[in-house]
Amino acid sequence: MPKILIRKGKKQYFEDIDREVTLAKQRTFYISDLSKDFSTDQGIIKKTDLEKKDGSVIKTNKDKEFNIFTANFIDEYRRIKRLPQIIPLKDIGFIISQTGIGKDSIIVDGGTGSGALSIFLARFAKTVTTYEINKEHIAIVQENIKDLKIKNLKLKNKSLYDGIDEKNVDLVTLDIPEPWLVVSHAEKALKPGGFLVSYSPTITQTADFVNALPEHKNLVHIKTIELMEREWQVEGRKVRPKSKQIIHSGFLSFVRRI
Repeated sequence: MPKILIRKGKKQYFEDIDREVTLAKQRTFYISDLSKDFSTDQGIIKKTDLEKKDGSVIKTNKDKEFNIFTANFIDEYRRIKRLPQIIPLKDIGFIISQTGIGKDSIIVDGGTGSGALSIFLARFAKTVTTYEINKEHIAIVQENIKDLKIKNLKLKNKSLYDGIDEKNVDLVTLDIPEPWLVVSHAEKALKPGGFLVSYSPTITQTADFVNALPEHKNLVHIKTIELMEREWQVEGRKVRPKSKQIIHSGFLSFVRRI
């Protein structure tokens, strides 16, 4: 199993300059090959030390200390091969919490991309079927599925615009250029009480999707939201939002089948 190495950062307040100074930056390393020594800018760690139990403190040949533990799903997930844009974790988490998916859920995902959303949903659901037409994207997704050892995710080389094969579905997620063209297919595929969630980077796409819903008597628009994530810098009494941040990711529209 891959391992994670973390070297804790160290800071110290100097009264004469009235400032907290970073003496050592926090460092994190991912180790996939435990059969050989691991080299860092902090020194070399022997392969025998990489086999120590989780939570152990190990040292490099430069006497630098690291904590070691086994990598879990989120460590592996953060290393997936990515296309230019993926749905961030803040939006994925909100989809999961608002739709209540679980171990018995059947999910259809449209517009796989690099598989970020469908792979994460597969951690919670019974089955996820994801539709993708771009063969380059499919090759990346297949590699990510293999690396993360996902067994309940099925990849289809098919356009969701042409229809959804699955029936009695708990959740349909869309990350496609024209989500309004899939509304009628989703309405037929979803079971009563199931959810349709569309993710779009622009408000015009979102508006076209939501405005297409009134034509479908079995679908109810619950809400459209934009989630903001603002990271803060906390260093002693210096507490402020970080200067460089990506605030906007996309708009989420939640619809329910009645």
